[in-house]
Amino acid sequence: MAVKIRLARRGRKKLAMYDIVVADSRAPRDGRFIEKIGIYNPNTDPATVEVNAERALYWLMCGAQPTDTARNLLSEKGVLLRKHLQVGVMKGAITQEQADARFNEWLAAKQAKIEAKKEQLQASKEAAKKLQLAAETKIKEARAEAIRQKQAVPEETK
Repeated sequence: MAVKIRLARRGRKKLAMYDIVVADSRAPRDGRFIEKIGIYNPNTDPATVEVNAERALYWLMCGAQPTDTARNLLSEKGVLLRKHLQVGVMKGAITQEQADARFNEWLAAKQAKIEAKKEQLQASKEAAKKLQLAAETKIKEARAEAIRQKQAVPEETK
């Protein structure tokens, strides 16, 4: 039986969410699956990916083949790196401690990158809000000046 790690669609029209599932390759996309190992929500910024890394690693080591999108999601979460390091440990190229150290180093760098993106998004939101407020203030002052001009003209004609 050929086993795939792939996405199963759920959610409403135009607001799709996906389950990351392990399924027989002959089963329909949203049909029967062996195990659900995570979720993927592309509607958020950055996209939300939650994966049970231990189960995903187990299935990869058993020979499950991820689809292209599932491969990208697992790579983003570090599951494929852990598999790569674990294969190196099994072959004797590196020790388990070295593999764990490399993975933890990669994970720390990844978390820093995600936090930097979140901070950058927050800063751009605040900057846009300040620009909007400045534009509204300018319009408000222009309207107030126009009203003062209208009121000043009738008084001078009297």
